[in-house]
Amino acid sequence: MASEIEARLAALGIELPTPGKPGANYVPFVITGNLVFISGQVPLAPDGVKFVGKLGQEYGIEEGQQAARLCAVNILGMLKAAVGDLDRISRVVKVLGFVNAVPDFTDVHKVINGASDLITEVFGDDVGKHARSAIGMGTLPLGVAVEVEAIAEIR
Repeated sequence: MASEIEARLAALGIELPTPGKPGANYVPFVITGNLVFISGQVPLAPDGVKFVGKLGQEYGIEEGQQAARLCAVNILGMLKAAVGDLDRISRVVKVLGFVNAVPDFTDVHKVINGASDLITEVFGDDVGKHARSAIGMGTLPLGVAVEVEAIAEIR
């Protein structure tokens, strides 16, 4: 029988990826106490890295939101790898989003809504609403437009 979260993912047409190995000297997640810290996730799809470029140059807000949403899908995949069952998540505590943008791009918060909206849709308001920071950057790994990390509480 599918869990409540798996049923929501299926209804949204989302199949979670199986996380790959880190591309540098770090671990993809750390569990300490009842918190799981998910390392930054880039917009990686099964056929490779997507959304390489800058917001305000190659991409607008809507494409940035799509990139952030893909990062959130990867966060969910990593959470599942970390805890086994997404119904173990009792609260998404914080989301931190980085946006590769031209210096005068001031809508980074709107871009990261792509990740926040998906996380809230999957977990619901009580579990999914989170504290958040959205930060504009001069560059990101692989030249991607968005990177997102998260902290969640587990039961």
